[in-house]
Amino acid sequence: MAKLSTIVKAEKKKKLADRMYAKRKALRTQSLDESLSFEEREAAFMKLQKLPRNSSSVRVKRRCSITGRGRGGYKKFGLSRIKFRELASQGMIPGVTKASW
Repeated sequence: MAKLSTIVKAEKKKKLADRMYAKRKALRTQSLDESLSFEEREAAFMKLQKLPRNSSSVRVKRRCSITGRGRGGYKKFGLSRIKFRELASQGMIPGVTKASW
């Protein structure tokens, strides 16, 4: 189990990134728009630079929904490899069975 402070910090980053997504996207497209003048694009870029770093979606890390583990997670299930194996062997994940041949 990950530290509670780490889990809370990750949730805080995710909320900030979700809240600022539209603003960041608008500034990004404005700063890359070739039809605008250089000064307008530079102004948009500077506004983008002044936004908080954690508002970028790249800084959000996927974590296990049960334990908060940050490594070895399956995106499709939202679980770490350890919890996935545990729940799959108990038959708690629908459609997942242990392979045998």
